[in-house]
Amino acid sequence: MSNYSTRRSFLQTISLGIGTTIAATAIAGKNKYAPPGKEQKKLGVALVGLGSYAKNQLAVGLEQAGNCYLAGIVTGTPDKAAEWSKKYNIPAKNIYNYQNFDQIASNKDIDIIYIVLPNSMHHEFVLRAARAGKHVMCEKPMANSVKDAEEMVKACKDAGVQLGIGYRMHFEPFTREVIRLARKKEFGQTRFIQTNFGFSIGDPTQWRLKKDMAGGGPLMDVGIYCVQASRYVTGAEPLWVTAQFGPITDKERFTTVEESVSWQMQFPGDTMVNGFTSYKSNIEQLYVSADSGWMQLGPAYSYGPIKGRTSQGEMNQPVVHHQTVMLQAICKEFMDTGKFPTHINGDEGVRDTKILMAIYEAAKTGKRIPLV
Repeated sequence: MSNYSTRRSFLQTISLGIGTTIAATAIAGKNKYAPPGKEQKKLGVALVGLGSYAKNQLAVGLEQAGNCYLAGIVTGTPDKAAEWSKKYNIPAKNIYNYQNFDQIASNKDIDIIYIVLPNSMHHEFVLRAARAGKHVMCEKPMANSVKDAEEMVKACKDAGVQLGIGYRMHFEPFTREVIRLARKKEFGQTRFIQTNFGFSIGDPTQWRLKKDMAGGGPLMDVGIYCVQASRYVTGAEPLWVTAQFGPITDKERFTTVEESVSWQMQFPGDTMVNGFTSYKSNIEQLYVSADSGWMQLGPAYSYGPIKGRTSQGEMNQPVVHHQTVMLQAICKEFMDTGKFPTHINGDEGVRDTKILMAIYEAAKTGKRIPLV
């Protein structure tokens, strides 16, 4: 949920490599957020938390997506409620605060609740959404502990609702192409992956620098992209991890969270991964080395445009708005099958949380932490 510049470029269609082609066509008309007519089914989505990611990315995605729309909002700020209500024509009955949130259970306009709150609040509001009988999307990282993540999955399963995590890169074309090339072994067996994501953080008072809210520093914010990349490129789970904290060079900002951390993981087939994340270094790269060639994305994880090359030349893939294609793909599969895609479900979030916690343990203890 970091703040990056956005490029609102939309292609007519992209192939997701999962048997589905998603149209990414902007919806014309004066009120793009109006509920659909009887002839057109759209899923109603309520955003919980109206920070920069909700405003600048998810709201844009809901505006452009053809099979879902912004049906409701949840905010603790009356001024935001008024602003969003006017801008997106949201009726008063679909506007909630954190105290009356549970009343959303009786709102038939809302099919999916999307949690876009600080990390420490994910657990509470996923559980409340499940009790309300609503399907849930939750931003990453899923939770600040494995216990919380597992409780979130159980609550949704017990309530019979779907739980998904906002893994937008799974739907991004350059990323999909790297996954395809690696898993089909177009350049042979993957031997080494270097994955880095860091930026220089600003406001020293923001919640991302408070451990009780964020759960950690850059590892929990942007480092999770690197952990995810190593898993989706290999299509496997790591065997073990070692890790090291970097030095604290800014004592004003980094009083409770790490400034940077590096880690090393081994995957089946002797594939090695070296990861790095930081709140003081501007870096963004995914490099995959195989027996007879390589693939590289840079930028690799921010809002775009993503760029890529292989040992055979430039990658030619469409530039898309990540949240648009993510929302469309998830909603299409849900409307077709009644389920969210398995590759972004709650179980995936639990696996990442376990790895994140193991990286912290390895860095604190200096030990190799087994993951299987």
